[in-house]
Formats: sequence, C-alpha cells, structure tokens
Amino acid sequence: MKMDLIDEKFIIGKLLSGDKMAFSFVFTSYYSDLVSFANTFLHNTEESKEIVQNVFVDLWTAHEQLLISKSLKSYLLKAVQNDCLDYIRHLAIKNKYSDFVLNNEELFENNTESYVIYSELEEQISNALKQMPTDLSLAFLMNRTQNLKYYEIADKLNISIRTVEVRIGKAIQFLRGFLEEYLKFIIIAYYLLHK
Repeated sequence: MKMDLIDEKFIIGKLLSGDKMAFSFVFTSYYSDLVSFANTFLHNTEESKEIVQNVFVDLWTAHEQLLISKSLKSYLLKAVQNDCLDYIRHLAIKNKYSDFVLNNEELFENNTESYVIYSELEEQISNALKQMPTDLSLAFLMNRTQNLKYYEIADKLNISIRTVEVRIGKAIQFLRGFLEEYLKFIIIAYYLLHK
C-alpha cells in the first residue's frame, strides 16, 4: 500500500501516539527514496544510509513532539537535506583544517595558540555556513568539499551553470562579509603572539 493512498493525518496521529506499526510503515514506505535523495548530496551510499537511519531514529525519539506543517514526506526530505548539509559542512571544515595544517606545519609544532585561533576560525566558518541561505551553501559545499565542477553541480541540482556561478559567487561574498572583522582580529592576535 502506498503512502499517498493513506490519510497522512491518521499516520501522523499514530506516530504521535508511539504506534510502532505506523513507524514501521513510514520507514518501509520512504527509506529507499530517502537514501537515494541523500546520495544526490553525498555520493556515498553508506553515509546516505546512515543519515537516513539517523533521521528515522530522531523521528521515533521525538515522536510525541512532531510538528509537521506540510506532508510527512516533505518533513522527512527536509530533515535528510538538513542532515546532509550538516555532514557536508563538517567535511568542509575538516578538509579546510587538514589543508591548512599540511600547508603550515611549522605553525602547529607545539603551538597551542595557533591551534586555539584556528579552532575559533573553524567555528566561525561553520556558523557562517549555517546562516547562509541553503541554495548558496549547497552549491558552495558541493564545489569545495566534493570538488564538483560547475556543470556537474548544475546537472545535479537541475539548474543552469550561470545560476551555479552566481550562487557560489554570493556564497564567497557572504563568507567574506561574515568573516572580515573576525579575520582582522585573528591576524592582529597572531602577530602579537609571534613577534
């Protein structure tokens, strides 16, 4: 039986009351589609499965507080999308940190101050990505963390290459604006610590 043939309000009501059969029905109905959806972001089936499983764990854990304004499917797709973006952001920060360390090894030899400064910068970048509009951060992260070319991003998101260029340009502009004052502070602090 397909979910679209069932009254979603009835299913959501059953989920709210902790009905395990309703949860099992939702899981069976949507799991494969959600994994495929997650894989369009991550290009990693195992990670996609883990993301979707975590979404379902969260769904069951918080079933008494469910607030679903649209359809259940939309709710699940949005949850998967958000978790995928969080995962991509985490990878971006991790990769950025690794690249920085590899290119500046001498700064990190027994240098606690540098570590603290870089950790704070990492946190600021993460905050900036969270505040950035989703369409901008997604295009930016697909380019920077997955090393996808603009035409590949355009194909995956079903948008024009020009739209990808605009989104990534706006994302970079957003990051510059968000980090400008912080980076000035970091440069001064680093200079004072190492003169």
